[in-house]
Amino acid sequence: MNPLASILGYGAYLPIYRIASAEIARIYGRSPDRTPIKEKTVPGLDEDSLTIAYEAAKNAIKRADVNPSEIEAVYIGSESPPYAVKPSGTVIAEALGITPKLYAIDMEFACRAGTTAIISVASMVNAGVIKYGLAIGTDTAQGRPGDELEYTAAAGAAAFVLSKPRKDAVAMIEYTYSYVTDTPDFWRREGEKFPRHTFRFTGEPAYFAHIIGAAKGLMEETGLKPSDFTYVVFHQPNVKFPARVAKRLGFTKEQYELGLLSGIIGNTYAAASPIGLVNVLDHAKPGDRILVVSFGSGSGSDALSIVVEDGIEERRKKAPLLKYYINRKKTVDYAIYLRFREFILR
Repeated sequence: MNPLASILGYGAYLPIYRIASAEIARIYGRSPDRTPIKEKTVPGLDEDSLTIAYEAAKNAIKRADVNPSEIEAVYIGSESPPYAVKPSGTVIAEALGITPKLYAIDMEFACRAGTTAIISVASMVNAGVIKYGLAIGTDTAQGRPGDELEYTAAAGAAAFVLSKPRKDAVAMIEYTYSYVTDTPDFWRREGEKFPRHTFRFTGEPAYFAHIIGAAKGLMEETGLKPSDFTYVVFHQPNVKFPARVAKRLGFTKEQYELGLLSGIIGNTYAAASPIGLVNVLDHAKPGDRILVVSFGSGSGSDALSIVVEDGIEERRKKAPLLKYYINRKKTVDYAIYLRFREFILR
């Protein structure tokens, strides 16, 4: 396989605030034992998908050890941009000191947008159009109060600086595969604040069919099998779905547990599988192979085969590990949560 591009630097960011699922269950008179996760991140009053993307990108650039002025593309995947009409990519680029000679694109495909940004920027690098590019998955996910999504809709960002293949990089993207269909399991019409979802499409026709389709497609085209991967990261709307799809595809708990974080940070939407990848890279060794499979409602999945390179040990030290953001936390109650999410007046 001819490698597509290298991950020269990577980084993530999580808000400091958390709300326990048991606290949400308490408000609606539901059993705390039946909530899908333990707790989730909550963006502060001064945070949105742009500010958290900026923090993740700073960490990625530190690890890449490149001058921001050398970055020639900024692709942002998100379904919660602060502006309905105004790009996020230009804001991030200027805040980071990136040159105006730039390809800046905002991408949206529900929770798949982050990996699609990675593939798009990697392809530009591979084609020789740019030398360095920045791909970001970021979201402050929406969930209507009282809806099932409220238990899991969280906030976070992951960013990656991509370059031509090089051995001193963090990792190499060796192959990608995408699988999409028109399966309407989740949507939000123009002008609506909160998304809607159809329960009967959420599992088998949407999440499982597309992740399995993308994962199997990549393995069939490359000749790889589950045992060839040290780690696997799946999109994680909850804890049960990734564990179930891993078993169906032939992966073990040891392969997926490091990249499964939704139980303690929630579903960060376009950042979910990229943040899982960040945590794996925080622990991986040169030669380890990682399979990442995202899922975005509507519906589609990207699968990426990634091999860790010799530069991982040195570059990993240059920015905070994900565990720093996981461990620094302040718990809020439901009233503060509503205020932070602007569901009630400040």
